[in-house]
Amino acid sequence: MTPAPIKPIVSIDDLGKVDIRVGTIVSVHDIAASDHLVKLLVNFGDHQRSIIVGMKKERVDPRAEIEGKQALFVINLKSRRMAGELSEGMLFDIGYGDKMTPVLAMPEKPVPNGTRAG
Repeated sequence: MTPAPIKPIVSIDDLGKVDIRVGTIVSVHDIAASDHLVKLLVNFGDHQRSIIVGMKKERVDPRAEIEGKQALFVINLKSRRMAGELSEGMLFDIGYGDKMTPVLAMPEKPVPNGTRAG
């Protein structure tokens, strides 16, 4: 793999606007209306959110592979509907932009749900 070019410079203030937090994937549900989307229920400590992700074709069994795992999520994106389901954030994964099968961005050891990255 050849690394992609570095994106334009952003300020530390711009970076500080993105709220990335650790959450535990409580459950993974198939979205029958979509060939690639699944719905995650994610625990962020003080609340839970539904987050829609496109991993149905990237994993043999998303439920078995990621349910119960902690991962990083962007939680201050505007909510939007995808395949009729409301998504309240975005999974912060590694590899998708480089056309690789994505993997979860995860803490090296368990931390409290809701812990901020950065």
